[in-house]
Amino acid sequence: MNSIYKFFQGICLCCALMMPVRAQDAGLHRHPPQDQLLHEKVYSTWHMPDNPAASCCNNADCYPTEIKYVDGNIYARRREDGKFIPIPPQKVERNRDNPDGRNHLCAPPPNVFHAADAMFCFALGGAT
Repeated sequence: MNSIYKFFQGICLCCALMMPVRAQDAGLHRHPPQDQLLHEKVYSTWHMPDNPAASCCNNADCYPTEIKYVDGNIYARRREDGKFIPIPPQKVERNRDNPDGRNHLCAPPPNVFHAADAMFCFALGGAT
């Protein structure tokens, strides 16, 4: 009976640890109302520049972002923690128009399932 209690307690702890992340993600992954339709259309049809068979993202992974250049390399701000992550050249979209002129990053939130600076796709805006 003691092992069943410990198992149940472990399950409850795991669920409790995951809940704040889910609540946080729900608030972070919303686009301004004026951008929602545009983003749904663009993100739902975007494929990885270095792997055209794979989808880049979805509404939860992609968002407009701030960038900076360091020694000629592009770094984009990850929304979850504000860290500027490097953008590999092969992940930069070059064969598609950017419909709103902003920089867009498709990247998973930092977690144990992806590399520390994982990202899927990047579109450079025209206003930078």
